[in-house]
Amino acid sequence: MTDAIRVVLADDHEVMRRSLRRVLEAEKGIDVIAEGDDLATVMRCVQAKRPNVLVLDLSMRSGSSIEAIRRLRDGVPATEIVVLKMEDNAAYAQQAIDAGAIGFVLKDTADTELPEAVRRAAARREFVSPRVAARLWARREATGDAQHPH
Repeated sequence: MTDAIRVVLADDHEVMRRSLRRVLEAEKGIDVIAEGDDLATVMRCVQAKRPNVLVLDLSMRSGSSIEAIRRLRDGVPATEIVVLKMEDNAAYAQQAIDAGAIGFVLKDTADTELPEAVRRAAARREFVSPRVAARLWARREATGDAQHPH
């Protein structure tokens, strides 16, 4: 299927990667083309394979995921980035989006939200987990940065 959304998965927990892969591969039109468990491998993989979407754990132990997002935005601008995080903290979501991510998904709701986030990212549309979205919007209004849609 040539029109499939090509995805690279990055999480340093093998069980989580396997679970995310199952969720995404159960969807029509989404193809997981590679996985990585450290940021250096993920960066090389994204640069080489040029996926439509990178799904990136924001808490990778091998370095700064935020810095990786910034570098990938500059180096591989056609690849959109959806981040995963355990904590439903609007500050984490804003930090990731400010760095260049287009999506923020909570790990405990990834089974239902990740496919939509990946589809939106491939269409260059933002997705923020509903549990975080209202607080993120309130935070943006408070800081005068409400032009970002969610």
